[in-house]
Amino acid sequence: MLLAIDTSAGTSVAVVDPGSGQALATRSTEDSRRHAEVIGPFLAEVLDVAGITPADVSGVVAGMGPGPFTGLRVGIAAARTFAAARGVPFFPLVSHDAVAADQDGPGPFVVLTDARRREVYWSAYDQTGARVAGPGLAKPADLDEAIRASWPEAVGWDRVTALSIPAWRLGALAADRLTSGAPFAEDAPLYLRDPDVTMPGAPKRVKQ
Repeated sequence: MLLAIDTSAGTSVAVVDPGSGQALATRSTEDSRRHAEVIGPFLAEVLDVAGITPADVSGVVAGMGPGPFTGLRVGIAAARTFAAARGVPFFPLVSHDAVAADQDGPGPFVVLTDARRREVYWSAYDQTGARVAGPGLAKPADLDEAIRASWPEAVGWDRVTALSIPAWRLGALAADRLTSGAPFAEDAPLYLRDPDVTMPGAPKRVKQ
């Protein structure tokens, strides 16, 4: 079984059957302030509802953002710790890709999530639902210009604002990529900017 975790917006956890890509259990909240408080209970609940133990988990999928530093690191740390403790693979994916996969209609569209500081994270997807630009960071007033700078051929797009990322979709995407052999994302958090508070002497984070 695949365990999927995302805390780039709200907190979302799921157990997914890697053969079918179907969710066996999900737990989520759109609250973007309580990641550390709910992640543990959510993990215990989805394993219980799915009727499995940690020993049944064959891989852990994590949404790598984009997301604010404080919340995003909670889910990534939980996913890495679980994978390391069980000795199973860790599969990183771009969080916005799960929202894109959850859309019923065709593209083009842009997925938006809250970046705080009166900014948004964005990723652009073409008519087939493939990501063609981003993830990026912009103020709402500068969003169209930022998208066109990265995707010059774009003509128009719908906007999809997500308050939480569906972790079960991340798990389903991972299952598809494991079957097809398609690559996963880079194993690097997509903060896209430095955290609000850093320790003296701490190295700067590289913007993606």
